Amino acid sequence: MATALAPQPAPIPRHIAIIMDGNGRWAKRRHLPRLAGHRAGVEAVRHVTRAARAMGIEALTLYAFSSENWRRPEAEVGDLMGLLRLFIRSDLEELVRENVRLKVIGDFRRFAPDLVAMVDDAVARTARNTGPILAIALNYGAQAELAAAARRLAARLSPEEIDEAAIEAELETRELPPLDLLIRSSGEQRLSNFLLWQAAYAELLFVDTLWPDFGADELAEAVAAFGQRQRRYGGL
Repeated sequence: MATALAPQPAPIPRHIAIIMDGNGRWAKRRHLPRLAGHRAGVEAVRHVTRAARAMGIEALTLYAFSSENWRRPEAEVGDLMGLLRLFIRSDLEELVRENVRLKVIGDFRRFAPDLVAMVDDAVARTARNTGPILAIALNYGAQAELAAAARRLAARLSPEEIDEAAIEAELETRELPPLDLLIRSSGEQRLSNFLLWQAAYAELLFVDTLWPDFGADELAEAVAAFGQRQRRYGGL
């Protein structure tokens, strides 16, 4: 009599990226200033990063500040920079303790010198950690990333030598696993210049939850949804 095979566990993504959207609308619905929404969004970052570590996610990339966010009012940009400083001061020790390696993608050197120094120090202090990677996108734009990669390749290779592998080796995410799942909160359904190359075969998930309300349960639901997808990469 044949023995029934045990069901295989659903796969979990190695690398998740999140467009953290909805802080302003969260605050508006509560008749609060936008800064209150951003503060609540930072708390959601803590919940989600801890949940991702507990689930065994190898890499988590968060879209914290895009290259287009400079168009926001100066006061709001200043508030966002202040919250980044606060996050580094309050959470860096936990990242070090939990063996998390912090990585930053994007041209964050456009920030104020003291903030640049804080980011550099945080990255250096976690550089030897061997656990999960937390990648923060700061002043990041995918089109600029691809243009910069193309310039570097054109400076040293002939056109015939430039292929997909060569481009991927020049991207800021080259040390991360391939992107498996990209989530956007708040109900919007666009990529907003985030990881355009990396998302070529990623599963996309758009959820209505505003970012400050996104936590461990919502992440678990997203991972469960990923486990039900059939990934064929163009095949059958």
